[in-house]
Amino acid sequence: MELRQLEYFVAVAEEGSFTKAAARVYVTQPCVSAQMRRLERELGQDLLDRGGRSVHLTDFGAAALPHARAVLVAAENLRNAVDDLTGTVHGQVVVGSVASSLSLSLPEVIADFSERYPAVEISLSEGNTEQLIEATRAGRVDVAIIGLSADPPAGLEVQVIADEQLIGAVSHDHPLARQGGVTVDELQDHALMCLPSGSGLRAAADAAWAAAGISPRVAFEASDPRVLAQLASRGLGVAILPEPFVSANAAQLHPLRIPSPYLRARLALAWRPSGALGPAARALLSHARTVWS
Repeated sequence: MELRQLEYFVAVAEEGSFTKAAARVYVTQPCVSAQMRRLERELGQDLLDRGGRSVHLTDFGAAALPHARAVLVAAENLRNAVDDLTGTVHGQVVVGSVASSLSLSLPEVIADFSERYPAVEISLSEGNTEQLIEATRAGRVDVAIIGLSADPPAGLEVQVIADEQLIGAVSHDHPLARQGGVTVDELQDHALMCLPSGSGLRAAADAAWAAAGISPRVAFEASDPRVLAQLASRGLGVAILPEPFVSANAAQLHPLRIPSPYLRARLALAWRPSGALGPAARALLSHARTVWS
């Protein structure tokens, strides 16, 4: 019996799918299936019911699952104890990030950390704020960069690392490009382009519309602000984007100020309480908090 077999078993049990479990542990689906068969042969019982569209635990699997989790926790505690004594930090860290965090220079932060801690393996995952909050709570992501709305997510600790004004962006030949700003009410007459629901930036925009009592027409949604910028540069409407992002693309975009106290983009680091993080994740969190303090 190997630790990786127990890790794969827990992943399949929690994901309900060999494919999703394989993506979670960064191996191929046939590899997960083969290791599960070997584990079942060694135990002499089927742990997983493979019938139907999803994978379910058998009675034997349900009985084995808490013990598998306990073994993995014990193994991690053993590694952490040795690391604490030797002063060596190694392991794996999963960092999640919303696409709208482009201005934070995440690659540079990761590169600097890797130089200091070469034994730590880092995986990057992208998603919207809701997805990343759920993944961080579940332990699939160690440290996440999320869009922050009015209230911090329950069960997680956060640190605001960016607070930027949201503005409009249009092509230089768009009718609105002749003026330097636009009111929230005036946006009702134009096609808008926003990040999708579930993102912190979209929550800020929706708050501004609600405060003004309007329901503007969102013609395009994209999870990547670069796509919104490209659409706006082609004259397809008004993109709602962080001001630094628009300024960095001044050759293609004309900025439009939108006077509203609600149109602010706040990005934050989010993580489970520090006691739930291993040494590698704690080191990365400390590094990121220092850089973005």
